[in-house]
Amino acid sequence: MNPTHARLNHLVTADDGMSTVEYAVGTVAAAAFALVLYHIVTGDDVLAALTGIISRALALNL
Repeated sequence: MNPTHARLNHLVTADDGMSTVEYAVGTVAAAAFALVLYHIVTGDDVLAALTGIISRALALNL
């Protein structure tokens, strides 16, 4: 196989760019998950529950 064919074969079969695509997909998935968690945590029910927990933890029982 001559050098030109060898180089073309390497370019066609190489998957060096796959890791970049995988990182991009992982980043988008993590951002979407963070957005869902943000909407859940900032909801009224969760806020009321956290406020109740903190209020009970800081209450003085004399």
